[in-house]
Amino acid sequence: MSVAFRRESDEEHREPRFELPLPSGPNLVTERGLALIEERIAALTEEQSSADEMRAAEIARELRYWNTRRVTAVLAPRPPEDEVAFGSRVRFTLNGKEQEIVIVGDDEADPAAGKVAFSAPLARALIGGAADEMVAFNGRDDAITILDVRPA
Repeated sequence: MSVAFRRESDEEHREPRFELPLPSGPNLVTERGLALIEERIAALTEEQSSADEMRAAEIARELRYWNTRRVTAVLAPRPPEDEVAFGSRVRFTLNGKEQEIVIVGDDEADPAAGKVAFSAPLARALIGGAADEMVAFNGRDDAITILDVRPA
């Protein structure tokens, strides 16, 4: 039989599936962040038992990511009361607009909900600052004014 008439498997046409990329640097987490990792692992494990073959492979890939994140998680200490650090809730002005964020781990970040990863440029600029202090950001020395800092 000619090679032109053989049926190729579906597997030959699929895009390769690479592992989910891990954020670089330490895997700092809040207590809530650690609980979210545990919840995600439990949900995926439960879903895996009833998933079809394709979804089961995706779940296995996701579980490898989340299990790695759980193993490498480092619970951050409680932040100081008067200095911006991991786990702080910060109220500040940027470009004349008042904002409030919580500085969290990479997997817990949700900028739309005001949770910014400690590795994000905004969080890196704020960390180490204190209330009533101006902080450099985006090339300006007086871009941010910290109004209030407290543990989240």
